[in-house]
Amino acid sequence: MVRRWVAGNMPADRIREFQLMQRLFHQAAVLCLLATLFACRAEAGAEAIQPQPLLDNGFHAMYQLNFDGAREKFTEYMIAHPDDPLGHASLAASYLFEEFNSKGVFTSEFFLDDKKLLGGVDGPPDDQRRIAFFSANNRAREMAQKVLKSNSRDVNALFVLTIADGMESDYDALIAKRQLASLKLMRQAEATATQLLAIDPGAQDANVAVGAATYIIGCMPGYKRAFLWMGGIHGDRERGMNLMQQAALHGHYLQTFAKAMLALASLREKQPERARSLFAELAQEYPENSVFVRELALAEKRVARQ
Repeated sequence: MVRRWVAGNMPADRIREFQLMQRLFHQAAVLCLLATLFACRAEAGAEAIQPQPLLDNGFHAMYQLNFDGAREKFTEYMIAHPDDPLGHASLAASYLFEEFNSKGVFTSEFFLDDKKLLGGVDGPPDDQRRIAFFSANNRAREMAQKVLKSNSRDVNALFVLTIADGMESDYDALIAKRQLASLKLMRQAEATATQLLAIDPGAQDANVAVGAATYIIGCMPGYKRAFLWMGGIHGDRERGMNLMQQAALHGHYLQTFAKAMLALASLREKQPERARSLFAELAQEYPENSVFVRELALAEKRVARQ
């Protein structure tokens, strides 16, 4: 209709000018749409934590209890990606996991003993591992916080901050036996994890430390839970297991950690078949991990006695 009006009321040269303007406007609109779609795709790509082969290899070595081999891969990654705080967080994880392994944290003897689970390991921590853990973890946290100052929605930085606070909370609770410091960091980790998962629901590794802490607090006596509840810290065994379950199903770097913690929690909840199934998966994937192999054998005995 507009074209017919133009054809009947404008000189020929103005008609050609009008048609040219229409074509230019159409082209500009198409280019604008394409640019918007491209930008959305780029932003979507940025909102997902991409698996890194060097880190994958490092975590696999760590779960095989080859801690030196794990640190070699993490160091390679840090050299190749000096601005990524995840390399430092992964290095910190290797020292924490090694300390947990040396203290028997991933065993049923520890997890089924209320005194140890709720009060921490026996004996002092290893000084060299302690220094190395805090050095790497603090560096990861500082780098992540710097990134978040310029982009508060950076999922990689949020993920690193979540696990850095979560790992230090675990260290304080189980190794250093500083319960109040642990609870403060746990709250920080939970808040950051909530923010991260709102942006990237696939970042289920964020649920591991929060799930484990939520479960362990839920195992405390009622009067202690009530005291913590008044301070805004909520323990819930069922919720803790659900969070660990999500990480065990959909996590990446910390999926194995989530499975191990979920298996041990299942033993406390009188679910030996579930624990046996999880330890069977772990022992098959990591045959050099003597803890997983041994816990599988113990779980099979518990199932047989039912």
